[in-house]
Amino acid sequence: MFSWGEVCGARPAVMGVVNVTPDSFSDGGRWLDPTAAVAHGLDLVAAGADLLDVGGASTRPGADPVDPDEERRRVAPVVAGLVAATAVPVGIDTTRAEVARAALDAGARVVNDVSAGRADPDLLRTVAACGAGLVLMHMQGTPATMQDDPRYDDVVQEVGDFLATRIAAARAAGIADDAIAVDPGIGFGKTLDHNLDLLAALGALVDRLAPFPLLLGTSRKRCIGTVLTGVGDEPGEPAPDRREEGTLATTVWGIACGVRVVRVHDARAAARAIGWCTRTDRSVAA
Repeated sequence: MFSWGEVCGARPAVMGVVNVTPDSFSDGGRWLDPTAAVAHGLDLVAAGADLLDVGGASTRPGADPVDPDEERRRVAPVVAGLVAATAVPVGIDTTRAEVARAALDAGARVVNDVSAGRADPDLLRTVAACGAGLVLMHMQGTPATMQDDPRYDDVVQEVGDFLATRIAAARAAGIADDAIAVDPGIGFGKTLDHNLDLLAALGALVDRLAPFPLLLGTSRKRCIGTVLTGVGDEPGEPAPDRREEGTLATTVWGIACGVRVVRVHDARAAARAIGWCTRTDRSVAA
């Protein structure tokens, strides 16, 4: 049985991203080969990742659905290879029960579902039957439509209400409380202002949804690039792999607000930032 206390008990945890996709916004196509993907995952662990998140279908804005057989073909050998090579928990990023089951059968221990169990009614039951961990994320619409015209009366209230409702659904499906984490879904069906409002209210969301740990995924996202536009000596909006300063800023802010898991592409930078934020020995030599 998986418990989030395994990875984010003493300090916040780093979830390293392993995209096995041709079209992810940050690193699409780099890790399509299973051997390369496994090596990348092991590099993330060596750099400080406490768990890994393997995805075979891009959830970037405008992404088209992937055939489930193709999604399964992409992720199953990578999950199996990572499980055989590392002791840290390996997770699967999917909305489909059949893909989740294949990954769990290959040794995965966490399911990260951007639809929070709404896209496939069998997913929550699959997670419960396998004793796996679960991340429930808020998203308005689908990846293909979510950025068309996102609207909220009160984004913080509505995201909190949604996550509370999905927690109840997961519990009703038989998933243990300590196996459930929640994610406000930065960048998923939100404008820049919506994202900034959610970031400003992270502490309130953490308090409202306790004891369920809150996961923050801001790594290299468009809202980070928008805020960094024109900052420093780089003209225009920085490319995804040039947004690490903004990613770290939001990581540090999230930890200060009580976030327990950060999902990132650069595990080393996040792990070092968390180490600094949680340092208890203040006797640093001059």
